[in-house]
Amino acid sequence: MTEPLRDLTLTTAEPYRDPTLSTPERVADLLGRMTLEEKVGQMLQLDARGDLADSVQRRHAGSILHTSPERLLEARRLTLETRLQIPLIVGEDCIHGHSFWPGATIFPTQLGMAASWDPELLERVARATAIEVAATGIHWTFSPVLCIARELRWGRVDETFGEDPYLIGEYASAMVRGYQGDGLADRTAILATAKHFAGYSETQGGRDASEADISRRKLRSWFLPPFERVAREGCRTFMLGYQTTDGVPIVVNDWLLTEVLKEEWGYPGVLITDWDNVGRMVWEQRVQPDYAHAAAAATRAGNDMIMTTPLFFEGALEAVERGMLPEDAFDAAVSRILALKFDLGLFEDPRMPQEGHEAIVGQAAHAELNLETARRSIVLLENDGTLPLGVDAGAPGAADRPLRIAVAGPLADDAQYQLGDWAGGSGQAGWLDGQPRELITTVLDGLRELAPAGSRVSYARGADILTLEPHPQGAFFPDGQPRPPVVRACPPDETLIAAAVADARDADAVVAVVGDHIELVGEGRSTATLELIGGQIALLDALIETGIPVIVVLLASKPLVLPASVERAAAVIWAANPGMQGGRAVAEIVLGRVEPSGRLPISFARHVGQQPTYYNQIRGQHGDRYADLTQSPAWAFGEGRSYTRVEYSDLTLSGTEFGVDDTVVAEVTVANTGARPVRETVQLYLRDDVTSASWADKELKGYGQVALEPGASERVRIELPVSDCTIVDARGERVVEAGDFDVLVGSSSRDEALLAARFTVR
Repeated sequence: MTEPLRDLTLTTAEPYRDPTLSTPERVADLLGRMTLEEKVGQMLQLDARGDLADSVQRRHAGSILHTSPERLLEARRLTLETRLQIPLIVGEDCIHGHSFWPGATIFPTQLGMAASWDPELLERVARATAIEVAATGIHWTFSPVLCIARELRWGRVDETFGEDPYLIGEYASAMVRGYQGDGLADRTAILATAKHFAGYSETQGGRDASEADISRRKLRSWFLPPFERVAREGCRTFMLGYQTTDGVPIVVNDWLLTEVLKEEWGYPGVLITDWDNVGRMVWEQRVQPDYAHAAAAATRAGNDMIMTTPLFFEGALEAVERGMLPEDAFDAAVSRILALKFDLGLFEDPRMPQEGHEAIVGQAAHAELNLETARRSIVLLENDGTLPLGVDAGAPGAADRPLRIAVAGPLADDAQYQLGDWAGGSGQAGWLDGQPRELITTVLDGLRELAPAGSRVSYARGADILTLEPHPQGAFFPDGQPRPPVVRACPPDETLIAAAVADARDADAVVAVVGDHIELVGEGRSTATLELIGGQIALLDALIETGIPVIVVLLASKPLVLPASVERAAAVIWAANPGMQGGRAVAEIVLGRVEPSGRLPISFARHVGQQPTYYNQIRGQHGDRYADLTQSPAWAFGEGRSYTRVEYSDLTLSGTEFGVDDTVVAEVTVANTGARPVRETVQLYLRDDVTSASWADKELKGYGQVALEPGASERVRIELPVSDCTIVDARGERVVEAGDFDVLVGSSSRDEALLAARFTVR
């Protein structure tokens, strides 16, 4: 699609229109020409599904989001009718692919991709996403998410990279590089957003956007380091969290936004609020009496772009009229916004949908990358030797003899939910009900396609999950956003279960696909429990009771608690929300065409009451278990099985005593003693023996991956700079303390999986 709305009257008479001038020169000229109303308007990002004429021409909005292709063209037409014709920045929640564009490539969710332990892979995913997004006239993605997932009941766990700040920093930096490419002048580059700054995920009871009871020292210890890394590496925008911390909404937290982000880190980028954060200070948190006070507070705190608070416009103008703000209070924010637009080249090329974008979106190369990512995202949690199906125990190769496979479960053929949240059918975009079915391979599709010739693959649904009821307080929140309906679990259906059991009794193996559903995922959709709901537990119990080997495929947005009967299952696979090619990837692994290589970026609880279960907890408590239950997770951070045996031995360090400027080199022998190839993730953790302030028992500090053929071994080397062997002390300062440290290397975060070697820091 070519840009149909060129304004032929534009000249370079005004300096801000002259592309040969520097960005600061152009910003200064344009800012000097703007009225107060135009400046305030530039700080607004408004929902394109609303009144576009009001947004663009009356409120002078600087940005829109959630736009359909038709609305995007209309917004451009309206912009060309304004006095200064300042182009719009168009934003969208392209979280794991071009979420709301028909036919776009939808990758596994962030949490699923995190199981790859491969930042380079995620950089390629972000680059592919940017190419598709940019081709369709979108300039800005609200991704990646840097929140730490420590509370599994929280509805947005799927959007995170898991529970470890080091791994989060690795992934987030990679995705920022992929999105922003070689620089914003590149037509395929889009703005990345680090969100949600900071501590948003540290909720009370898992309730979304609740008060984050978190100290400054705790923020500095774990929540801020990933953000600091991407800030210093050039992420152009930061999005602020919904929550309050120590009674102060993040959008007006001067310590966090000014002292830390802008002064300490020297961050020059644009700060954008999350959805109606400024309005929420008035109608939800009730810390501001009206929109004039809220707008004044948000402006003084250094916010640049105000997402979907239309009354910020009137509130800011009233604040100036009442003497609460000077007229130039908005100049710094507007200058940063205009600089983005000039750096993107939007004044010369507004980057509308490209001609031929249909061939770019969903292209074959991206589909191949999607399949590769799906394969790498899947974690084999348990296996009694049944997998891979149709292959003799310990033998190489894939299934080659006919199989009778009974597929069961309500998610085995649920194409849209396989994509997860922020994916077309998840409800955030009114113009798109879902992605084209023919682009999605479900688990049932994959098994039918890939099972050996002569196989029989049957399907019985077996259970329903949930129904919905209207929310008793009404369909909308005070700001006009839809209020999620109430979820009611479906009771077990004996007829459905009986059909699935009959199918199972006539099969060599059962593949039961269970999990959660989109109504249990996302903003405002936290859960009180982690158990499977509906008839799924009864279905699993009945299938496992048949004695036929049952492979449980957990297609779930986050770690869920599985019933006790699953201890007798033949195998357990976690597939997260694996994207368009996820069903094929699951089938490939089940049938032995691909080796499982995913490793958990997050721990699985045995019971919701174990929360929290993350591995790097502060040491020190009375006892080491609950009176009625172990504290050990069902599956721990870093765990994941292969179809072969891997052994670790001979861990050595390059020395026993080091200074702060030195680097410790750890080497370990990793051997594949089985009959199938493996991609092994070698993990290095650090334990500081004695610390001046309470600290985590161990922390991930490095990792490497090695591909080993059967019988092969390799000496794996991981470097550990001593400057990374830090704690945050009681004064809130990050320091390396002298003393003894243990390097722990192995296949997961569990102590029994780790070899240890000690060194001393002088």
